[in-house]
Amino acid sequence: MTTFLLLPGAGGDPAYWDALAPELARLGHLPVPVDLPQHDEGYGWADLTDVAVAALHRAAAPAARGDLVVVAQSMGAYVGPLVCERETVRLLVLLNPMIPAPGESGADWWRATDHAARRAATGLGPFDPVDDFLHDVPEAVAAVVRRSDREPSERSFAEPWPATAWPQVPTVVLQGSDDRLFPVPFQRAVARERLGADVETLPGGHLVALSRPVELAARLDALAV
Repeated sequence: MTTFLLLPGAGGDPAYWDALAPELARLGHLPVPVDLPQHDEGYGWADLTDVAVAALHRAAAPAARGDLVVVAQSMGAYVGPLVCERETVRLLVLLNPMIPAPGESGADWWRATDHAARRAATGLGPFDPVDDFLHDVPEAVAAVVRRSDREPSERSFAEPWPATAWPQVPTVVLQGSDDRLFPVPFQRAVARERLGADVETLPGGHLVALSRPVELAARLDALAV
């Protein structure tokens, strides 16, 4: 059994993992979806890391949890490496991530990665947050997502990432092949520049845990071996 600590993206809504968690449990693992109050201005990166670690400890004692794999979706990649500084983590999986650099805020990230120009170079038009996030998500699931009132806090885009270096933990970058927010060529360039890492692709868009939970669970299960 592997414990998967599941860190959602911007806004921190744990419902993002609602389709994936049962699939991981079916494969014999312990999924721990984390409710990250990233929509709350009272929480900075250190506070959000405290929340994630507390959720892990509530779910299972270290002796009972087996290997720990941290899965960080999108802006959850600002929290995942910080958890790795606090816990014994076998693997960090970055899923369609914003890969931060030390001292870089979320607002700085977009400029530093040259996101707008690199995304446009792939031939995509202006970003549409509804269509581009939900284009491959089943309609029944998309309707629930559209009702969410979780928005990322201003603080989470203004506060620098506090890590001084990337953690000494094996890191895998998984990227949806049809992600319109972070197209694969963009993500390959950023992962290579910041981590010296390759990118593994899998079917799906930016919200791949909602659109392709079975396939994602199978990939995570394989990584847990």
